[in-house]
Amino acid sequence: MARSALLNVMVTAVLKAGKGLARDFGEVQNLQVSLKGPGDFVSQADMRAEKTLHAELARARPGYGFLMEEGGAIAGEDEQHRWLIDPLDGTTNFLHGIPQFCISVALERQGQLMAAVVYNPANDELYTAERGGGAFLNDRRLRVAGRKRLSDCIVGCGIPHLGRPGHGKFLMELRHVMNETVGVRRLGSVALDLAYVAAGRLDGFWEDGMSPWDMAAGALLIREAGGFVTDRKGGDDMFGRKEIVAGNEDIHRALLAQLRKADG
Repeated sequence: MARSALLNVMVTAVLKAGKGLARDFGEVQNLQVSLKGPGDFVSQADMRAEKTLHAELARARPGYGFLMEEGGAIAGEDEQHRWLIDPLDGTTNFLHGIPQFCISVALERQGQLMAAVVYNPANDELYTAERGGGAFLNDRRLRVAGRKRLSDCIVGCGIPHLGRPGHGKFLMELRHVMNETVGVRRLGSVALDLAYVAAGRLDGFWEDGMSPWDMAAGALLIREAGGFVTDRKGGDDMFGRKEIVAGNEDIHRALLAQLRKADG
């Protein structure tokens, strides 16, 4: 698969950060036996990955702004371009030695998502997309699954955990969705879940309470794989409303309908 210069820059940065995360993941697995646990180590791994991504991308595209999970917003001289970065999506999985985590990087130009990379260093799966250029897993072109009915589908979701609001609301949503589907999955990494929708592994996905860096790369992957990604109202204000619903045209519509039922 031929990549553009822009996508090559992103892939180079992500693979470099991924090598460090893969090494740190091996250390975390060893740390599981300790009483104290690897929490501090994981936060350091997160910061190291973000530092690598920032350095590589800033050198390749000086002047672009950044919005990062750890480092926050950094304005650039070029106000039209902004990197959206999650250096370790699936931190809890990483912490527990579960190989379901990723690096997520997207480029935004004047509010439009232009390019995306999602990479899982644990299994060397690299998802890439450019606006108008399709979505790929390594060198394989991606298409969303073609199922038409929720009753044939596996749907991914996020579950509010300890310290997060909305437990009761989520349980109502889960009741409506699981009654209509083959199964509901919580895999623990939003960006990977969305990449799985693009790859047809999951038929749909929904979650609330997210940040732009959680959704950006995965949203472009799905759109470039022929899928639909919106907020719960069916609009494009995912970042503002901090929510996402995804799937092919039919499953996306059906998920929206079930979530509206849950809202009463």
